[in-house]
Amino acid sequence: MIFFIQRDSFPMLEDLVVLVNEQDEEIGTMPKLEAHQKGLLHRAFSVLIYNSKKEMLIHQRAMGKYHSEGLWTNACCSHPKPEETVVEAAHRRLQEELGFDCELNNEFDFIYKTPLENQLFEHEYDHVFSGIYDGHFEPNPEEIMDYRWVSIADLKQEISLKPADFTFWFKLIMEKC
Repeated sequence: MIFFIQRDSFPMLEDLVVLVNEQDEEIGTMPKLEAHQKGLLHRAFSVLIYNSKKEMLIHQRAMGKYHSEGLWTNACCSHPKPEETVVEAAHRRLQEELGFDCELNNEFDFIYKTPLENQLFEHEYDHVFSGIYDGHFEPNPEEIMDYRWVSIADLKQEISLKPADFTFWFKLIMEKC
C-alpha cells in the first residue's frame, strides 16, 4: 500500500529556515517560528519590483501573518528553503505571492535585528533583489491584503510621516533607495 502525504498537512516540512553566520555561511537549519522566537540569524530575501514608470510595487501584509500583519512592505519577501538558492527562492515566492515572475538583479545585502510583536525577533541576513514588471498579476490573498504602485519620492515622504505603517526591514531598504 502506498500513502501520499500532502505538504499542507505538515507545514513544518516547508517552514525550515537556513541559519547563517555574519558572512552568510550556512551553519544549520531550524523551524522558522523557532528561529524567530530565539532571534537567530537566518537567510532571507526581499524583492523590489518597479514598473516602467519607475514606481515601486508595495503591498500590505495580510492579517493572519505571524508577524507584521497589516503593515506595508516591499513586493515580496521570505526565506529560502534548505538546498534552495536565494534567487531561486525569490522567483518561487514572486509566483506564490503575486502570480508572476521577472528577471531579478541582486542589489545589496544587509543584516538587521529587531524585536517584533508576540515576543518574536527578526534577525536576518537579507538579500535584496530588484526587477521590472508591467504586466497583470493576481496577488495571493493569504499573503497580501492590498497593493499599490507608488513613486519613490511619495513613498519616502509617506514613510517619514507614518513610519509605524511599514515593516522594519522595508524602512531600512528604503534608506538605500
